[in-house]
Amino acid sequence: MTKNLYVDINVLQTVPSSNINRDDTGAPKTAFYGGVTRARVSSQSWKRAVRKAFAEDGANIGTRTKRVPQMLAAKLQDLDASLDEDTAMSKAIDALKEGGIKTNKDNETGALLMVSPGQVAKLASYVLENETLDKKEVKKILMEGNSLDLALFGRMVADNPELNVDASAQVAHAISTHEIIPEYDYFTALDDLQEKEKSGAALIQTTQYDSATLYRYANINMAELSYNLGDEDAIEGALTFVKDFALSMPTGKQNSFANKTLPNYLMVTVRDDTPVNLVSAFESPVVAKAGEGYVENSVKKLENEYKDALQFVDQPLATVAVGKYETTVGEQAGNLQDLLDKLQDVLKKAVENEDFNN
Repeated sequence: MTKNLYVDINVLQTVPSSNINRDDTGAPKTAFYGGVTRARVSSQSWKRAVRKAFAEDGANIGTRTKRVPQMLAAKLQDLDASLDEDTAMSKAIDALKEGGIKTNKDNETGALLMVSPGQVAKLASYVLENETLDKKEVKKILMEGNSLDLALFGRMVADNPELNVDASAQVAHAISTHEIIPEYDYFTALDDLQEKEKSGAALIQTTQYDSATLYRYANINMAELSYNLGDEDAIEGALTFVKDFALSMPTGKQNSFANKTLPNYLMVTVRDDTPVNLVSAFESPVVAKAGEGYVENSVKKLENEYKDALQFVDQPLATVAVGKYETTVGEQAGNLQDLLDKLQDVLKKAVENEDFNN
């Protein structure tokens, strides 16, 4: 696939009192946008949540760790039971060195490295089948058989940029569509075994939280995803990403706030010119009307921004939305699965088009 093909994912989601993504002081992260303070959830925390959702869905996911030598050594011993631990580790380190990956005295990589199960398994087989290792072959193995998260979120290898994998997805920091005011919960804890004649709490503390209607955005470069996975797996991977991005949620302080919610509105757009983040819809913050909240006005502002954007970009190939409010900009889906089915049809048609494969 050589022609542009992008999938924009726009989500509006209300989150009650919560602290799902903390800063270094333990407070919910914020952003200053449009002249007011917004709730913010970092892209890294949501990508982590998506990766965990991939695993729950049974998708092929990678491992991000400094202990790649240990993973490879363990796989070598699985394939050849005659190898002792030291020999397996020595072979693993030698193989990674051939690939340009350095290890330290603790037999760990200097930085976190993401590898897929297929890459580890194939490299282990190659090591056992060849007494002399070829650098090009080792690098080739480490660049093939990408897992879904590796293909979407990429990999940077400082020791050897040849092993870098370009990310095919971009995830924005989620921000509230409106101004928020940070709040504090004062709480105490009692000692169950404290003598009756004594009074007072064993613990006095405060925790910061906020509540918000979040605008969440991500996009997929289908050409890049196809390069990383192949056309057929790319379509399946894109559908999995859309579903799990919509339904996943970071779990910070979830036991304290029980704040797991579902999206109020999801709009997916397929474009062949450029991805478009519609956050500018909320540069002027949404103001809640008495008894109405933020969601309905947020949906209206988002769809109006979509229409305004057509002054600068091409008409999308398709737009599908699902949620409480009927869309005014594209096709209405009955539910999430219906949206995914419609998206699958659009992507298959686009990918099979000769314009995207010349």
